[in-house]
Amino acid sequence: MHLTVRYFAWVRERIGREAEEVHPPADVHTVGDLAAWLAGRDERYAYAFENPKVVRAAIDRVHAKPDTPLAGAHEVAFFPPMTGG
Repeated sequence: MHLTVRYFAWVRERIGREAEEVHPPADVHTVGDLAAWLAGRDERYAYAFENPKVVRAAIDRVHAKPDTPLAGAHEVAFFPPMTGG
């Protein structure tokens, strides 16, 4: 699987990049699996995903839950909760 992963707000700041191309292992099937795999890459990713319940995700610009399958996805974005006024 080949994915573009984008990071926004403090997730981007903690990781130190806006986006990257990744090739997760075959056992990564869901958004939650991807976040866990990324968290294991190094301390920057571990810090960004230290509380996975707080980090939100979107697959191909559609909000996704941690159990959402990645099959057919081209882009996954991770970002903190949004607020508005």
